[in-house]
Amino acid sequence: MDKIHAMQLFVRVAELGSFTRAAETLNLPKGSVSRQIQALESALGTRLLQRTTRQVRLTQDGMVYYERCRDVLANVDELDNLFQHDPASISGRLRVDMPVGMARNLVMPHLPAFLQQYPGIELELSSSDRLVDVIQEGFDCVVRVGALKDSGLVARPLGELTMVNCASPDYLARFGYPQTLDDLASHAVVRYAPSFGSRPQGFEVWQHDQILWVKTGGILTVNSTETYQAACLAGLGIIQVPRVGVRDALRQGTLVEILPGYRPAAMPVSLLYPHRRNLSRRVRVFMEWLTGIMKGYVDER
Repeated sequence: MDKIHAMQLFVRVAELGSFTRAAETLNLPKGSVSRQIQALESALGTRLLQRTTRQVRLTQDGMVYYERCRDVLANVDELDNLFQHDPASISGRLRVDMPVGMARNLVMPHLPAFLQQYPGIELELSSSDRLVDVIQEGFDCVVRVGALKDSGLVARPLGELTMVNCASPDYLARFGYPQTLDDLASHAVVRYAPSFGSRPQGFEVWQHDQILWVKTGGILTVNSTETYQAACLAGLGIIQVPRVGVRDALRQGTLVEILPGYRPAAMPVSLLYPHRRNLSRRVRVFMEWLTGIMKGYVDER
């Protein structure tokens, strides 16, 4: 048994959750893939994958082995290209996750140049409001905005995003401009909650190095950052967002900044990745590129 090849097959099956899909992407017979995984499990003396009629999932041992496999395969890839300095020699799949607004507004405009420089990289870019499981779902790195929870991942601070309070001209024409925090009691604030069931605390204000929460009016709660901004544009209430995400709308006048003296706390931006001694070249070059891109949009911490 070719152990490296078997590890590559195992990683592909684990990431796709299917023997059939893995075989199709590798242009191999499904039976061949299944037999090599079984041989690998026999050699290791443990079950790596839990097979059902509907899906294939990693066992606890499989999760551990999956991460070690990615380390080993990254090292093999690194060795294969150790003495090559041509960007075209950097190849392989790169799986990244980041917030929707960041992907759309900050990364996508610069991405063509990156992929032209590194044509061998196959990028899988995930963007949603859902917090992906970096280890379980096989992500090489993710971008997180906001305070970090202890995840066991390595965190690289990228800076902070300045926050602003916004409303649409239509909303302000109907309800007036709030001048003080007390005015917010008679204004509608669109609330954002990643999952329903937990009520947002209210209007956030950063003063004297601490966060204050102000009670407001408002009857709409959303769980999507895209919908959050759309609700504001539709005149449904006030929102609090990173300035970079609404700068075009502010420039065009479709949104207006209000209460500039009562902004929320700046939101930290971090790049997270699994703790590995030797990151593959493709992961390193992407992280360095992304760090450079973000310097134009974040404030230093």
